[in-house]
Amino acid sequence: MNDFLAIADHSPDEIRGLLERAATLKKEFQGGGNQPILKGKSLAMVFQKPSLRTRVSFEMGMQHLGGHAIYIGPSEIGLGQRESIADVAGVLEGYVDGIMARVFDHQHVLDLAQWSDVPVINGLSDYNHPCQALSDALTIQEHMKQDQKIKVTYVGDGNNVAVSLMHISAKLGWDFTIANPQGFDMSKQAIEVGESIAKESGSHITRLTDPVEAIQDADVIYTDTWTSMGQEEETKKREAVFPPYQVNAALLAKAKPTTIVMHCLPAHRGHEITDEVADGPQSALFPQAHNRLHAQKAILAELLSDA
Repeated sequence: MNDFLAIADHSPDEIRGLLERAATLKKEFQGGGNQPILKGKSLAMVFQKPSLRTRVSFEMGMQHLGGHAIYIGPSEIGLGQRESIADVAGVLEGYVDGIMARVFDHQHVLDLAQWSDVPVINGLSDYNHPCQALSDALTIQEHMKQDQKIKVTYVGDGNNVAVSLMHISAKLGWDFTIANPQGFDMSKQAIEVGESIAKESGSHITRLTDPVEAIQDADVIYTDTWTSMGQEEETKKREAVFPPYQVNAALLAKAKPTTIVMHCLPAHRGHEITDEVADGPQSALFPQAHNRLHAQKAILAELLSDA
């Protein structure tokens, strides 16, 4: 594994290996702390978009493993504007052992990986969010029985989070259903990739417009913001279309009592999810957020460790 840019790039065994490593590192951390397997290693964190979970989980993940992380904000680089991506990659590879980039344009993270001789991690792009998906899968595994057939249902906008969730579900053999309004689908490319993976793994991908139909027999109900960063001009349009897709008590009552609710955060409470669900007994929002730390450590250990 040279980079971590998309779930679809990796085999099911590689994904399972990362999940096992994340679970091991989590147990080790909870038992007193992680071994400093990244002692002397450094990570450049390039941010075009702000973030709470991505920044803190990567920074603390490097610290827990004995390494060091450097935050580089939007004004300090300006990928492809102030300086070419090839030049940025060429400079950083001489300073650090790895690069994590959180970008608007997915092509930027692909270009960083192309021009860099050190590993590149996709901390989020407009196409996908593989780091989030890994922590989501870790959370789902912790809440489910090992031998059960899992159905994951996503309700809302077919955004980058939905893409990676679909791809990792298919890789792991889980059934995936998405319910979204017409015109707010995932990209054709993302769907084709997901269906190709599902064909190999034996899972099923279902696309619906009715959220009630979508959540039938779901083990997981997942939602995210209706308007992602970079789509602010569409806010009013989206707020007029998405209310029927709100994950609220009425919708959850139609699901199984064992169903868990997930959200990658930040949540716009009262929009895509209500307080009573986000803070309710079926919510996995905060365990899910905490698992970002352990999932990131697994990625870092895989890419940067000599062990």
